[in-house]
Amino acid sequence: MDKAWMKLPRYSPEYINGVEVFLNYAYTKGNPQGVEILCPCAKCHNAFWRTRAVVLDHLIGYGFEKGYDVWVRHGEGLINLMDLNGDMDDREDAIDDIDGLLYEQFRDVAQEENGVGEGPNEDAKKFYNLLEDAKQELYPGCKNFTKLSFTIRLYLLKCLHGWSNASFNALLVLLRESMPQLNIPDSLNKTRGMIRDLGLDYKKIDACPNDCMLYWKDHENDTSCHVCGAPRWIENVEGDRQLEENKKAYKISGKVLRHFPLIPRLQRLFLCSKTAGSLRWHEEERSKDGKLRHPADGEAWKDFDKCHPNFANDS
Repeated sequence: MDKAWMKLPRYSPEYINGVEVFLNYAYTKGNPQGVEILCPCAKCHNAFWRTRAVVLDHLIGYGFEKGYDVWVRHGEGLINLMDLNGDMDDREDAIDDIDGLLYEQFRDVAQEENGVGEGPNEDAKKFYNLLEDAKQELYPGCKNFTKLSFTIRLYLLKCLHGWSNASFNALLVLLRESMPQLNIPDSLNKTRGMIRDLGLDYKKIDACPNDCMLYWKDHENDTSCHVCGAPRWIENVEGDRQLEENKKAYKISGKVLRHFPLIPRLQRLFLCSKTAGSLRWHEEERSKDGKLRHPADGEAWKDFDKCHPNFANDS
């Protein structure tokens, strides 16, 4: 299917006609919920069900979500589209490159096997465990998924669609009961363990219910907010009684901040050969003709480089 119209101006007749083609396809080949389909605009990100008229307005007003060239949520399959295009580069990008992911994430460990570098023992254990999972078939004879790739895809769906922990656990139980040969983790905790080993984890930090402060660093062990005095823990009489009976200390935080550390994620981006080049592009490949083409051409960027010359010298 020709999709060149997706790159045209959003208010051009060709683009609007193309959106109508998409809507006809989504309502015939996709899986509409009554009169609604998932809206793939840059604002809704395939997360909200909308009527045809609303989707039409959104796609003209906001355009398609960036990268949504394959309408996988509206009836189009990856394999069929690749066969139609015959584009080998797109074919390689569409396939889950689990081996490449593991190598980029644990490059030191992989190089140690060849006598190049020296990787930490803990990382080596994670690498070998994940490598083993990446080799295991999802079920006997399965060619499209491994245990690791399927688990990652399943957890991605949980995050994208807001599945509760209980519903995810129930889904795992149902899948294992209906297909005993299915090689998947038996709980959310084990699934998260695999995701955590890939370096995609986050850190929980208790916060004041009124957003005054974080219980972090010097305040890590505080029991109340030093600004408003609000208690750190939720009072639960029934729970307190149970705690006294069980003599087990377990407290519930009033509010929790989930922090995704920036530095480890930047390190992973630079570990990946495909993204490292893009991250250095502003210094190594950008046109430096004095015209304002990129944030690096702006005065704010230049002032920052002057204040931090050592940082600026290493792209």
